[in-house]
Amino acid sequence: MLFNSIEFALFLPIVFLLYWLVFKRAGLWWQNLFVVAASYVFYGYWDVRFLILIAITSLLSYLSGLGMATGRHRKLCLYGNVAVNLGILCMFKYYNFFATNMAALMGRFGITLDDVTLNFILPVGISFYTFQALSYTIDVYRGKIEPTRDAVAFFAYISFFPQLVAGPIERATNLLPQFLKERTFSYPQAVDGMRQILWGMFKKIVVADRCAAMSDYIFSNYDSQNGMTLVMGAVFFSFQIYGDFSGYSDIAIGTAKLFGIRLMANFKTPYFSRDIPEFWRRWHISLNTWFVDYLYIPLGGSRVSKPKVLRNTFAIFLTSGLWHGANWTYVCWGAYHALLFTPTIFTGKRRRYTGVAAEGRALPTARECLAILATFALVMIGWVIFRSVSIADAWQYIVRMFTHFSLTIDFPGKTNLPWIAIMLAVEWLQRGRQHGLDIKGERGITKYAATRWCIYAATAVLCLTMIGGSPNEFIYFQF
Repeated sequence: MLFNSIEFALFLPIVFLLYWLVFKRAGLWWQNLFVVAASYVFYGYWDVRFLILIAITSLLSYLSGLGMATGRHRKLCLYGNVAVNLGILCMFKYYNFFATNMAALMGRFGITLDDVTLNFILPVGISFYTFQALSYTIDVYRGKIEPTRDAVAFFAYISFFPQLVAGPIERATNLLPQFLKERTFSYPQAVDGMRQILWGMFKKIVVADRCAAMSDYIFSNYDSQNGMTLVMGAVFFSFQIYGDFSGYSDIAIGTAKLFGIRLMANFKTPYFSRDIPEFWRRWHISLNTWFVDYLYIPLGGSRVSKPKVLRNTFAIFLTSGLWHGANWTYVCWGAYHALLFTPTIFTGKRRRYTGVAAEGRALPTARECLAILATFALVMIGWVIFRSVSIADAWQYIVRMFTHFSLTIDFPGKTNLPWIAIMLAVEWLQRGRQHGLDIKGERGITKYAATRWCIYAATAVLCLTMIGGSPNEFIYFQF
């Protein structure tokens, strides 16, 4: 079920009312059971068969926690659950990729492998809920959280519908305890959730979907476009993927607030970053911190020699690239960012910027502007690799972008630039807050209630008028 669909517009208020008016009175166990039921309806709307996999993942992870609680065979419970869950993920997401590449490799030695691929349907969100389940198992093993005996609360933790299919990838230490205690309705929290949902819809419908049409056209016809058009195609995709994915996260976080649940932030204005390390502290935070905690630090983190730090850095970026999909372009994209990260390892400037840009000031300095633009340009080139069908296409796109340069743009996509500019302006003004519509009336023109309601109404009207005939899927559903 898509957030930007009529079905969800009907589903959400019904679930909200039943959650607070009926199941809240029945008790915590029944309220959590309702969360599981609603989440399974939400997820099963794509394909009922998907429910089998998420149920298996939830059950095995729950049982592994109970197994570790006995104090015996702890490693067996850990490694067994990790192996099964990663095995399911790899089978559905990577089997054809590795089988095809193995067949190609064997072909070089004169060995022919026939019928190596399988006709799998990739379950929506499998990478997200698998990693969420793994975090529970690993944290129980490490002693960071006590294994729960409440199966219903645990199933709610794995399947909670707002963040089920595209994150944020929650940790058991944050989300699970919220299902183990009574929740009280908070009107201010719910109102803020609605604001965040509205801002997420703006980023998805008004910015991302309009940019998608232009970037799809340019990337599909890059070999006949001039350099400036290709630059604009890269710019449009950069804002498509940001507006789409961060928009989803805003809607998910805002929806969770309606149910008294707080999810972790997933984006913090990444395109205002002043270097690559800062970008990665602000982009897809839940996944990046997952890799840091469960891969980078176990390998030694930054407490080892610099060559090993470099090894650890490449490990998380290459794994992150492969996590995004079964294509060498994603691996290449990860390697590209690892290379960009490398100089900061040897200069010791990985945490050079920790606060927001131009903190305490309305405008950035000239030096900050150059740093932000340079970082965005490097990230944008990475998105060309990420978006391309093959590494060869990515290389030709980038080469043509610089060798066939022209100041003319050969398509009508310029009309989308004002929406990007509006989003950037709002996020710049709100860069120290939770989201773009986090306006509470204590400063500037927004201190007037009428002004705030005009902003909300205008945003809602824009979303409704631009949504079109059928809603577009979110880009990260494919990962």
